[in-house]
Amino acid sequence: MTDNASTATPPSASATATGAASGSAAPADTDTAADTATAAATAAAAGADTVDVQAIAARASAAARPFAQTAPRERARALVAVADALAAASDELIETAMDETGLARPRLTGELKRTVVQLKLFAETIVDGAYLDARIDPADPDFVLGPRPDLRRTLVPVGPVLNFAGSNFPFAFSVAGGDTAAALAAGCPIIVKGHPGHPELSKRTAAIVTAALASAGMPDGVFQLALGQEAGVTLLKDERIRAGSFTGSLRAGRMLADIAAARPRPIPFFGELGSVNPVFVFPSATADAAAIGAGFAASISGSAGQLCTKPGFLFVPADAATELTASIAAAVADVPEHRMLNPQIASGFSSRQHTVLAVEGVSTVVDGALRTDGEQQAWVTPTVASTTVAALAAAGSAVLDEAFGPLSVVVAYDDVSELTALAAELFPGNLTATVFVGEGDASPVVEEFVATLSETSGRVLFGGWPTGVAVTPAMQHGGPYPATTSDSGTSVGSAAITRFLRAVTYQDAPEALLPPQLRDDNPWNVPQRIAPAGDSAAWGQLR
Repeated sequence: MTDNASTATPPSASATATGAASGSAAPADTDTAADTATAAATAAAAGADTVDVQAIAARASAAARPFAQTAPRERARALVAVADALAAASDELIETAMDETGLARPRLTGELKRTVVQLKLFAETIVDGAYLDARIDPADPDFVLGPRPDLRRTLVPVGPVLNFAGSNFPFAFSVAGGDTAAALAAGCPIIVKGHPGHPELSKRTAAIVTAALASAGMPDGVFQLALGQEAGVTLLKDERIRAGSFTGSLRAGRMLADIAAARPRPIPFFGELGSVNPVFVFPSATADAAAIGAGFAASISGSAGQLCTKPGFLFVPADAATELTASIAAAVADVPEHRMLNPQIASGFSSRQHTVLAVEGVSTVVDGALRTDGEQQAWVTPTVASTTVAALAAAGSAVLDEAFGPLSVVVAYDDVSELTALAAELFPGNLTATVFVGEGDASPVVEEFVATLSETSGRVLFGGWPTGVAVTPAMQHGGPYPATTSDSGTSVGSAAITRFLRAVTYQDAPEALLPPQLRDDNPWNVPQRIAPAGDSAAWGQLR
């Protein structure tokens, strides 16, 4: 969860836009294109280039077909060019991000590196070509159900994508973040609705991305930045937008998802909305209370707890609760204060903190501090509360709702057999769930519990902490509602590209009219899954 799209609304549906002003979709001379893009981006960053959202949507629409037809290796080189340009500007970008977000240099340095890496991961993904899922069924006169025509299926770009950037990852989930990388890799033009929490960073990043894409020969209009809440909503309703993505709050994300679904032509909307990421410690894993306490403290306090994977609840056996709680309190006591992203998030966190601590049956273990300055920026230290399973169930949403910031609740349970039903009832949809079990503990109770977590969570961890999401092909960063609006995708890892693709089958198509990945000569050299004629006679033999 991050704060998103819920601040002041501009007076009109115009937006500051970064991108070449020309409506031409064809690649131009690369030097000229780069100069044009850089000039337009610089003007936009200075606030001098205000473009109506209709023009933004038109440029993206004009770019859609030529961009979709670019060869994977060409798009891969463009992504690498963007990655290299961001890395080259790292000092400038990190300084701007520190000023606007209050995040520390080491955290931002790592995040920018992550942003560069995920761009390069998608470059490798599209060169590999397996993401196209090319399937070829040659004509078969002897097909068991009657003669089969020549059928060829592949995944193609959905078209222009609108991404609502998040606040808490100003690089990795913002202008040049994972959604941008995935959409561009898929061959989709992308419009990023920048977050108001870091506008100057958004403009500068967009200028760098725009210039790098132009220098790599990509069509004009494949990447644009729009600023302003009303501009974002207007674009989401525009028929030329074919998919949406979002990282932010449940309230804002659900509002946008409902708009996308209510369009005359509904579009897929992939929203990451919020998660409390429960952690469960089994009796067999309580021997090292100090290690659990230290790990928990680090996980809830990193970046002031403003992470979508922060563990909001830690379930511990009642007979070990005192020792574990003491170890947590000791670890949290050493955590220095950290600035929150912006006054709106600080205000929301303060409200949640007061609500949780006022609930009957909730005790304060560590009463975190919250200090504000004259501009209402806030600095916080972690808050830890404790309660029981019964009190938590009775409190409901007053305690169960996400607290976006360094607040977490330790919950004491009496019987390990109650955890399965409890997890299913209280935590129906989360990005992560974590289990601590002793070595060799694979009892039927543990097996059933893990099976339940796999139904309610996108990532199930063992003996670790959910903060820190590896950028790697096997990562799943999504989960059942309310963690996300769509449980079929991920916003991290190479599988994220599939959100912006759709399937098309060509029947008896002439070779010259097939997309390259489905042709017999396979000019893109991508994996093709071929079902040879005659195979159907052996179906069911399970060879």
